[in-house]
Amino acid sequence: MKKIILSLILVTLFSGAYRSQEKYGKTLNIGAGIGYYGYAPAITLNYEFDVFKNFTLAPFVSVLTYKSYRYWGDDNKHYPYRDYYYRETIVPIGVKGTYYFDDLLDASDRWDFYAAASLGVAFRTTTWEDGYYGDRVVRQYATPLYGDLHIGTECHLTQKVGLFLDLSTGLSTLGLGFHF
Repeated sequence: MKKIILSLILVTLFSGAYRSQEKYGKTLNIGAGIGYYGYAPAITLNYEFDVFKNFTLAPFVSVLTYKSYRYWGDDNKHYPYRDYYYRETIVPIGVKGTYYFDDLLDASDRWDFYAAASLGVAFRTTTWEDGYYGDRVVRQYATPLYGDLHIGTECHLTQKVGLFLDLSTGLSTLGLGFHF
């Protein structure tokens, strides 16, 4: 019985019978902002597609990079104590699930309001300044798993272009949405 109920729910959700009149999917979102890994400048790109009423999925890729310093030297005076820099680049890749609250909030067609969650993996690379021979571990407990919670809004400037603000726990962005 559980399998039958689950099958009916899945068929209903993916049948298109519950699609909203407003389509959120088929949207390319390009944003720039601040990632909270060292307050790194970042860019992000995703493409949304409709799954069911008021819900989209969007494969995404982001790039964050920042420069930081580590004070290091040795007592033998081969390497003087000073600040050595390193650059860390983080590239999260995954899927963002978004639920739109427009129906619930009775929002006009010009505005979209949403909550979302992202899940994926984060690839990290660290490059060090020449001459640094100290400890090269930047994040000792860094995990490749990437997760992020979002709230946001989009103002439709035209029928095909919107301006969005996405506030999140890991990477907040301001950008443009291109609706196809």
